[in-house]
Amino acid sequence: MPSFDAVLEPDLVEVRNACDQAAKEIATRFDFKGSSAQVEQNDKALTLTADSDFQLGQVRDVLMAKAAKRKIDPRFFDLGKIEKISGDKVKQVITVKAGIPQELAKKITAAIKGSKLKLTAAIQGDIVRITGAKRDDLQAAMAVLRKDIEEAPLSFNNFRD
Repeated sequence: MPSFDAVLEPDLVEVRNACDQAAKEIATRFDFKGSSAQVEQNDKALTLTADSDFQLGQVRDVLMAKAAKRKIDPRFFDLGKIEKISGDKVKQVITVKAGIPQELAKKITAAIKGSKLKLTAAIQGDIVRITGAKRDDLQAAMAVLRKDIEEAPLSFNNFRD
């Protein structure tokens, strides 16, 4: 039976490139001279540090601009709360979403069932596999998911006939 997988997976190489470019720009910008503003990446967690809330916002804007240029959807980034660290310095941890969480997987299966297409959706860990008898129904399901699921940048892979 034809099937495909709905997944939520960012291109981590492009995320690293965006972080490196943002760090390079922060190091050379005049308004960041002499400050402790920086961007660090540990696997799927990005740590932004700066001297003030305003400067942290500027660092975040630089990172988001670099990510947008590298075609990384901003919905992949889960912004954490701003924390005060030693002295006046502040930091923010941004996690990169990967894998479909359980509540989003349930919403995807509900959208497939509500579309009245003859398809079945099965949650398999952090992916959702959608199977059906007709290839056209699967393509219609992709269109339905792109329209209905706005909070996550879903991608579709493993398309089989």
